[in-house]
Amino acid sequence: MDEADRQLLRRCRVRLVRELQVASLWDVLLSRQLFTPAMIEDIQHAGSGSRSDQVRQLVIDLETRGSQALPLFISCLEDTDQDVLASFLRMSRQEEKQNPEAVRPLNLRPVQLWPAKLRPEVLRPEVPRPVDNCSDVLGCVGAQEISKQNPDLAYALNADPCGHCLIINNVNFCLESRLTARTGSNIDCEKLQRRFRLLHFTVEVKCDLMAKQMVQALVELARRDHSGLDCCVVVVLSHGCQASHRQFPGAVYGTDGCLVSIEKIVNIFNGASCPSLGGKPKLFFIQACGGEQKDHGFEVACASPEDRTSGSDPESDAVLFQEGPGPFDQPDAVSSLPTPSDIFVSYSTFPGFVSWRDTRRGSWYVETLDGVFEQWAHSEDLQTLLLRVANAVSQKGIYKQIPGCFNFLRKKLFFKM
Repeated sequence: MDEADRQLLRRCRVRLVRELQVASLWDVLLSRQLFTPAMIEDIQHAGSGSRSDQVRQLVIDLETRGSQALPLFISCLEDTDQDVLASFLRMSRQEEKQNPEAVRPLNLRPVQLWPAKLRPEVLRPEVPRPVDNCSDVLGCVGAQEISKQNPDLAYALNADPCGHCLIINNVNFCLESRLTARTGSNIDCEKLQRRFRLLHFTVEVKCDLMAKQMVQALVELARRDHSGLDCCVVVVLSHGCQASHRQFPGAVYGTDGCLVSIEKIVNIFNGASCPSLGGKPKLFFIQACGGEQKDHGFEVACASPEDRTSGSDPESDAVLFQEGPGPFDQPDAVSSLPTPSDIFVSYSTFPGFVSWRDTRRGSWYVETLDGVFEQWAHSEDLQTLLLRVANAVSQKGIYKQIPGCFNFLRKKLFFKM
C-alpha cells in the first residue's frame, strides 16, 4: 500500500470505527482474497472482540495487504451495500491522487533544494534517531532507509516475507511433570502471532510440545531453505529454570517435564546446521523463568502507581533449579563464550530470577514487547526497542523483573514495515 492510501486510511479510521458494519464483510474479504482465514480469525478476536476493536485491527492489517488493498476494500464495501462509506473513500482517494500535495504528512515542512540555502542539519536524513511520534517523518524515514543506504551498518530486510517465525507455546503440562498450566500464555501467543505477521514474517504456531517435539520442530525449521529470506525468528513460551551452560544460560520445559537448553535451541541454527541463514539475523525471544529467585527490587524516588498491576493475578514461570552434570551456572563466565555471529537472544528475565505472567493479560514481557514494537518498530532498531522493553518491565509490579539479551548481531536491525 502506498503512502497516500495509508494516510487516507489513518485519517478515516475514526469514521470507519463509527460506521463500518464489519460482520457482513468476512465472506467478501475472503472471496476477494484480501485476507486469509487465519487473518480474519485474528481480526475477529482482536482486543475484546467488540465491533470497534475488530474495525481498528482490520484497518491496521489492511495496510499490509499490498498496493491494491484499498481499492479492493472499497469494492468489498460496495458488495455489502455500504455505499456511503465506499463512495466517501473512493472520492477521497481520487482527490488525493489528483492533488499529491494533500497527502504530505503533517508537520513535514517542504525542504528547498537550492544548494546555497541548504543547512547542514538537513543533510542527515540517513542517521536514525529516536522519535517521539510518527509525525516526525524525517526521523521515521531515516531509520527505515538506513538498511538500504548503509548495508554495512544495518541488515537488509528486503524480502517479503522477511522470513519464518516459529512460536512454541507450551500451556498444559503432563501430571508427572508437576508443572502447572500457564494460564494467560495463549494471550501472549496471539499478540506475537499478529505482531510478527505485521512485521512481514510467515508465522507458524506449535502448541504443547514435549521436549523431543520441540527439538524436532526447531531442526525442521533450520533445515528449510532460507536462501530467499533475510531473517528468522524463534519464540518459546514455557516454564523455565536455571541450567548448567557454557554459552547461553537457562532452559525451557517441554510438556513432558523434560528440559531443552537455550544453548541447544540457539545452536540448532548456527552456520554448520543452517547454512542458508549464514550472515542473516537469527532472533530468539524466550518467555520463561531463568530461576526461582523473586526480586523485591530497591526503593526509588518515582514509582508509578499504575505499574503496581493492582487487581492483576500474576504467576511466575519458575521451576526449581535442577543441576545437571558439570559446573554450576555462571552468568558472569563470559570468557568461555564463542563468537556466534548474527544471533540475538532476548530473555524475559535476568538469569536466576522468575518471570511474571498475568493470567488475564499475559506476561509482562510479551505485553510490553508487543506494545513497544507497535509504537516504535517503524523508527528504531531492535536493540533500542529491547531497551525500551527492559525499562518498562522493570517498573512493573511489587516483585521486580528486568529482561535482558545476548547480542551477537554484527549490524543494526530495523524491521520491515
